[in-house]
Amino acid sequence: MKKETINDMTVGKPVNLILQFMLPVCLGNLFQQFYNVADSVIAGQFIGVNALAAVGSTGSLMFFVTGWLNGLSSGFAIIVSQMFGAKKYDRMRHYVAMSVYLMAFFAIIMTIGFSIANVPILHLMNSPEEVFHEVTAYMEIIYTGLIVTAAYNSLAAFLRALGDSRSPLYFLIISAVINVVLDIVFIISFGMGVEGCAWATVIAQGISAVCCLVYIIKKFPILHLKKGDFRISFKSFGRLLNLGIPMGLQFSITAIGTIIVQSAVNVYGPVYMAGFSAAGKVQNIFGTVFVAFGATIATYVGQNRGAGRMDRVKQGVFCTQVMIFIWSAAVMIMMFFFGKYLVYLFVKSSETDVIQVSVTYFRAVFWAYPFLGSIFLYRNTLQGMGYGLVPMLGGVFELVARTAIVLTVAGRTSFKGVCYADPAAWIAALVPLVPYYMHVMKKYKNVGKTKALTE
Repeated sequence: MKKETINDMTVGKPVNLILQFMLPVCLGNLFQQFYNVADSVIAGQFIGVNALAAVGSTGSLMFFVTGWLNGLSSGFAIIVSQMFGAKKYDRMRHYVAMSVYLMAFFAIIMTIGFSIANVPILHLMNSPEEVFHEVTAYMEIIYTGLIVTAAYNSLAAFLRALGDSRSPLYFLIISAVINVVLDIVFIISFGMGVEGCAWATVIAQGISAVCCLVYIIKKFPILHLKKGDFRISFKSFGRLLNLGIPMGLQFSITAIGTIIVQSAVNVYGPVYMAGFSAAGKVQNIFGTVFVAFGATIATYVGQNRGAGRMDRVKQGVFCTQVMIFIWSAAVMIMMFFFGKYLVYLFVKSSETDVIQVSVTYFRAVFWAYPFLGSIFLYRNTLQGMGYGLVPMLGGVFELVARTAIVLTVAGRTSFKGVCYADPAAWIAALVPLVPYYMHVMKKYKNVGKTKALTE
């Protein structure tokens, strides 16, 4: 196996390793956002407003569904990274095989369950009758393709567990280009409507999953599985689920919180809905750096915890915290002084009322970005060390804080009151995370004597 195909993060300067891993992840997140926007643009331009509304209205539901699979695969991959860091390659391959079983199981169950519940769920979400047929058709196809979604998430997570964050980026770019091309072909040439968008997404993701598999076969002999690796172990299932389920729930809880806040914003009318949406898109672009730092520290900590290098864990967390504070300061300045102009990317400059709503949101939340960035740091650090329950508890604190603010102010105060739901949630999420991280690190105060994982 070529040396450059894996990235052992248990040796070398933490700052360099973290930045080298983080940048491809960040670019991948940005590219993901780009082609999600492209889907909406193509639907709106070539099919019509109803199609745009149909595709756009599925965002929170898709995040809820695919976020669960993403959380599961990320949790499973942390154990893989720990075994890799401990140089226990036989155990690593065993956990990869057990992850394949579990991801296939969840994907099949979710496909059946959500397909049956598709219409009732959309009724609960108050999907308008004008677009109900389009939304139903779109989500039916997405549910059908959950098996390829699970496959791509798992394979990409395994690559990142071994320190390779570049290859998943390349495959994501390939998938994005194919997705946009198929959108145009299916919609313009075949006249498929929103179903064309859904099939384009599923097919593109399937191709990226195949690319990941072929790449692993050719470049990662260390991940080649044998018959013995697939010997079922309920103990291994339990360990994987112990970390995967809390991470999956964490994504789902975040999605529920987003839906609650959106419902509160809807009380104020279309102008506020549009302004809040535009502000959220701008914020998400800059927030991808926080997400990338989180994904990076999970792999870094997982490998070093597996190797028993808790001294390097401390170094990595400290360096990442400093980098997050630096980026937070830059984003605070950007949002406070230039947020108004960034919103022009999504709405016309003549939409002054909508733009003012976005500015109101930025002025309400800009000071809290250091807390937002720190959530990804401490949550993913704990997950990388194998602790899944407390990070999930942080998500519960986040949900409770959002819900409390919304119930208190929605429809009773100005829109700015609802905006404070986000800072409140970010701070609340850290309440269990930071103290527990400090508690865990105290157990490893003799960092030079920390043992590598023995399993």
